[in-house]
Amino acid sequence: MSSARASRRAVLTSAAAVVTGALLLTACGSDDGSDSAAGKETSTRQITDAQGRKVEVPTAPKKVVTLSEPTLDAALALGVEPVGATSGRGQTGVSTYLADKASKAEVVATVAEADMEKLAALQPDLILLDETTGAKRELSKLQAIAPTVVTAKLNEDWKKAFTATADALNQKSEGEKVLSDYEADVAATKEKLGDNAGAVVSVIRWQDGAPSVVGKGVGHVGSTLSALGVSRPKDQQGASAGHSEPVSLEKLTTIDGDWLFFGTLGDEADGEKAYAEAKKVPNFSKLEAEKEGHVVVIQGSAWNSAGGPLAARIVLDDVTKALTS
Repeated sequence: MSSARASRRAVLTSAAAVVTGALLLTACGSDDGSDSAAGKETSTRQITDAQGRKVEVPTAPKKVVTLSEPTLDAALALGVEPVGATSGRGQTGVSTYLADKASKAEVVATVAEADMEKLAALQPDLILLDETTGAKRELSKLQAIAPTVVTAKLNEDWKKAFTATADALNQKSEGEKVLSDYEADVAATKEKLGDNAGAVVSVIRWQDGAPSVVGKGVGHVGSTLSALGVSRPKDQQGASAGHSEPVSLEKLTTIDGDWLFFGTLGDEADGEKAYAEAKKVPNFSKLEAEKEGHVVVIQGSAWNSAGGPLAARIVLDDVTKALTS
């Protein structure tokens, strides 16, 4: 056995022992859920996660790790800054739109997998993830480190996923307020669309010299646009076959619309560079959205992530600014 493998096994074994010890202390505590010996709160509550697993979670978690983009977004929207998080899709740190709010979180995972050694070293008391991340294949290892909750199935409605995350954090009422405030602002924007009511809105990500369609289905982009009453180009309707769907330059006209929201996996500055590149592509200048000055460069990390309420808020703000001004 290599020394690296032996080290990882030792870390995971140690973490499992810590969790087991904590659970034993909880079981031996007083009826009100407190540890009578140490005087520390160790109360737990049982929830059923998206996979039907019954999980005992802390009533008031202190060290949360989020292993997916939606659970990180959701936790931050509720004022919970995780100690560990996943990197943004195609990024080394967390998604750029969350970077300020998650400045103290250590990156312990990518969309593809979690680094079990780094994760265990944080000694979390709750791990949150969903089926958008490869870490879903490692539930037994994660559960050995800390109580682990799968908040949503793949392609789940983002509001339902957010509500499940809020419940896991014991902040269900706070989650309801976040959603009600967002829905009120959606309704307000819809009333102000004027001539853009029912407009055709295209959303694409520019990568490697060509566009990809994003934001289809019931994710935070698709559902926000649907709630506003705007429509999508023919090839952007229905559920998505994957996180994004590449479009060949020969079919560039299929991404056209009354408005084109244009971004990358990075921030708005990165989107501006990509837009300058796109304008050099033959036929891009012939798109109606381009001719009308209706290409809107966006903070792509918020639009292109598998996001939650913070990403949805950015989408709503961008659309409101463009279509109601």
